[in-house]
Amino acid sequence: MNLTVDRDTVISRLLGANDILILCHKNPDGDTIGSGTALCLALQRLGKTASVLCSDPIPAMYSYMPIPLFDGSYTPAFVVAVDVAGIQLFGDRNHIQEYAEHVDLCIDHHGSNSGFALETLVEPEAAAAAELLTSLIPAMGVELTPDIAACLYTGLATDTGCFRFTNTTAATHRAAAALIEAGADVESLNERLFECRSHARITAEKMALESLEYYYDDRCALICLTWDQIESAGVDGAELEDLTSLPRSIDGVEVGLTLRQQKDGSYKISVRTGHNTNACSIARRLGGGGHPRAAGCEISGNLDNAKHAILEEVKKELDRAQE
Repeated sequence: MNLTVDRDTVISRLLGANDILILCHKNPDGDTIGSGTALCLALQRLGKTASVLCSDPIPAMYSYMPIPLFDGSYTPAFVVAVDVAGIQLFGDRNHIQEYAEHVDLCIDHHGSNSGFALETLVEPEAAAAAELLTSLIPAMGVELTPDIAACLYTGLATDTGCFRFTNTTAATHRAAAALIEAGADVESLNERLFECRSHARITAEKMALESLEYYYDDRCALICLTWDQIESAGVDGAELEDLTSLPRSIDGVEVGLTLRQQKDGSYKISVRTGHNTNACSIARRLGGGGHPRAAGCEISGNLDNAKHAILEEVKKELDRAQE
């Protein structure tokens, strides 16, 4: 049975726990890794045993974070999920499933959270889980050190597209200000996160642009990368995250779709929408979720099947917007 809890309850649970394991979602992005690491460092400063576990390898672009990865040296007594909206998002490597099925507490900002944990704190108005933790960690009695601030800034900046996306609010900027005051080196972080592109990333972007297709009177744009292309480019999955904004950035496009084939053949689909359509509504009808302007889902089968399924839902949403 899942219970929705408030911040005071979350703080009480964390302060009362020990031997804590923090789970991140598969294909880790800056928010799940940054928030998970920040929370772990905060708990360690309280004298607790804590570490982080992720199904997939941590992308090299986040190597500046001092991530205390779980090494199996203790038996977790309390399991926390951070920035994970559904149990299917944990993945199945690194023995993560034996813990994913028994999550005590989930801290999240996705309104589509499925309630898989015993207790859940969800604040959909937060731009990122990192925004939530920027105030939650000090409320636990832990100072925002430069390391913790850098991790949280990573989550905040990446989930808002460096504060360009519509999920950015005044509260988001206040959180960023607190992290800057705590010692986050935003110049170097922004350069690393948004201005540096590897040769592999550029190669993958070129391939994606070559696949560009338009639908529904050019109101929808779609790009795609197959697993073979991703492998041949040698690009890290995390470097492809900002690629999802590319189709939507085209003039006149209301819905942007990015299809990335996974190793198992399925397609991870990222949906980005303008003000007239709802990305979460599109993704949710295919078993996914997210936010009104940014959401995602996964579809099994070949590329034609994936395109057909997602484009059907896009058409429904575009038709609804015109009613």
